[in-house]
Amino acid sequence: MSENYFQTLDGIKFKLKSPFDFGFMKKYGSVFRIYDDQDSGNICFGCEKNGEKLFVKFAGAPTAEYNGKTGDAVSRLKSAVSVYEDLKHENLIEYVYSEEIGGGFAMVFKWVDGECMGRMYPEAHKRFFSLSVKKRLKVYSDIMSFFDYISKLGYAAVDFYDGSIMYDFSEEKSVICDIDYFRKAPFKNDMGKMWGSQKFQSPEELRLGAKIDEITNVYTLGATAFALFGKFERTPERWELSSELFNVALKAVNDDREKRQTSIAEYISVWNKWEKS
Repeated sequence: MSENYFQTLDGIKFKLKSPFDFGFMKKYGSVFRIYDDQDSGNICFGCEKNGEKLFVKFAGAPTAEYNGKTGDAVSRLKSAVSVYEDLKHENLIEYVYSEEIGGGFAMVFKWVDGECMGRMYPEAHKRFFSLSVKKRLKVYSDIMSFFDYISKLGYAAVDFYDGSIMYDFSEEKSVICDIDYFRKAPFKNDMGKMWGSQKFQSPEELRLGAKIDEITNVYTLGATAFALFGKFERTPERWELSSELFNVALKAVNDDREKRQTSIAEYISVWNKWEKS
């Protein structure tokens, strides 16, 4: 693999595969943060203009971690627009608008003051998992509410993982920041290994032709519980909550779809029953 090329924007250094003109970013104000390590072909910016902060996601540049075609990254980002237009939730990042610009495509969101709990951000990840169990239970409650919402609207949470979750430590608020690959369900797996982290993926997300639906969402929600309360492992020794809640999450991540909870509503109902007992 060739070495990365480094350039700067508003004094911030970031990496690419080759030089790219980001002069168009001036439209969104001054850049104060850059996320250059996505493998999706997107590069993201925190921008500020006239006192307003924005989060800008751009496809069209030769990003360092992406090995596909730039045009495919642009097409995928364009297809994500309808998802953000459909889904509005208090714990979801707020979409503003999108446009073709700079030879690519940009989606603009309201900025969120928070840090990503994903393992790719070690400092924020460590800080997040130093939160009390009670605070992490509130985060999980927010995630369950979001999953209930998307399931009722017929969406499958494709590529939902720890990197999709941000936490504002000062406001103690969780925010879902990335739903680009969510799709209307049910549908058949047309990729084989779908987008996402295997720690969160059901067997059907790895098998070409398999059905993806609400029961797939149940698996993802169970896997998220093990991420939050089991240090990503599915063993009683690592589990921080009750054995009853362990069993609820374990049922959700059964490889056999028929043995999981039959809906997100059922999962949440049983989880809440044991959490409050």
